[in-house]
Amino acid sequence: MLHTLKEQELSMLRAEIEMLMRERQGLLRTTGAAAVFIANLDSDALPEGSYEAAEMLSNCLNDLTEETLREALEKVRAELAADE
Repeated sequence: MLHTLKEQELSMLRAEIEMLMRERQGLLRTTGAAAVFIANLDSDALPEGSYEAAEMLSNCLNDLTEETLREALEKVRAELAADE
């Protein structure tokens, strides 16, 4: 009985970790896409009402660790290269 409980707990933990890893990959893709978008953005072409949101997004990207941002950009670059 105890052995079965431990196996169930391990199975649940594995499923949770897999879910978190999938979510992380999606967040990295989103972050990379946002970084590419901001880098290519012509701020003069933005409607005035969107300055605050663009600045907030830019600040969030700047707050990321270099490693995370690099990984996010690599993920997006790989996708963009595959589409070409």
